Amino acid sequence: MQSSVSHGTHDGAARGLQVQAERIVRISRVVGNLDRAGSFYNALGFCAISRASVSPGVLSALGVPAIGAAELTMRLGREEIALVEFDSAGREVPADSRSDDLWFQHLAIVVIDMQAAYAHLCSNTAWRPISSEGPQTLPPSNGSVQAFKFRDPDGHPVELLWFPPGGGRSVWHEQRRDSGNLPFLGIDHSALAVSSTRSSVEFYGSLGLRTTATSLNSGPAQSRLDGLPGARVKVTALRAASPDGPGLELLAYRPPGRRAREVSVTDRSSDWVTLAAAPGPGADAVPRALTDPDGHRLVITEPRPARSGGPLVGQ
Repeated sequence: MQSSVSHGTHDGAARGLQVQAERIVRISRVVGNLDRAGSFYNALGFCAISRASVSPGVLSALGVPAIGAAELTMRLGREEIALVEFDSAGREVPADSRSDDLWFQHLAIVVIDMQAAYAHLCSNTAWRPISSEGPQTLPPSNGSVQAFKFRDPDGHPVELLWFPPGGGRSVWHEQRRDSGNLPFLGIDHSALAVSSTRSSVEFYGSLGLRTTATSLNSGPAQSRLDGLPGARVKVTALRAASPDGPGLELLAYRPPGRRAREVSVTDRSSDWVTLAAAPGPGADAVPRALTDPDGHRLVITEPRPARSGGPLVGQ
């Protein structure tokens, strides 16, 4: 992702914002065609809840006030994503992107049954794998989770994630009782490749996110999951104050992957995370955009009540 300061505030200035993140509202993904992307995520259980223009305040915060954009907000369980199509299309995700590249950012979708979810995914041809040899089971030292990584039609990384009994957050086990035959539950987190765990933890800590778990993942299953021979990655889980919404994971590969060339907001590599945060004394209420030490974008907004509306008609 972007390493330039032109479309956001860097980590040193993040502390000056004097905000404390209450929850992650949604993860936004830039797409080439809103209908195509919406259909793909709808096949993974997401329902469309709104379609509108991206607000001028957000576009201004991102540094592209003169470029219009349409936004399709979709929900899976209790979590949301926003698919964004700009009027002026940017560049595609680099074809040789890898899991350790510092522009890597994925969505982790929790599933009830990995084999059923994988079979459902395989019934759709509009994706390509990151993981080799299908879903992988990580060792007990890494939680015995099952996972599979792939790319959506626009090249964005996505992960299917299954937790064993007692693993992960309790909400996923509570939801299993009410999910019927649907294999997809919701979004557990968005994972970001980072060059330095220490710098990233300091940055996100200044916004009110706290570390909830750490692990060192390596071995054959991790290598197959990431599609990287000899993969070795320190994983740090972060959460905001609220129990609602997804978390973040920092993925510090050793050695670290490639830094990005500058990525425009309109490029498809340009995901961003929207955080609801209570502004500090003297802070204004307009959206603010900033980038973390590795260029991953965030948008800070005021807290708002959770959406209560149902899906769009026809979805």
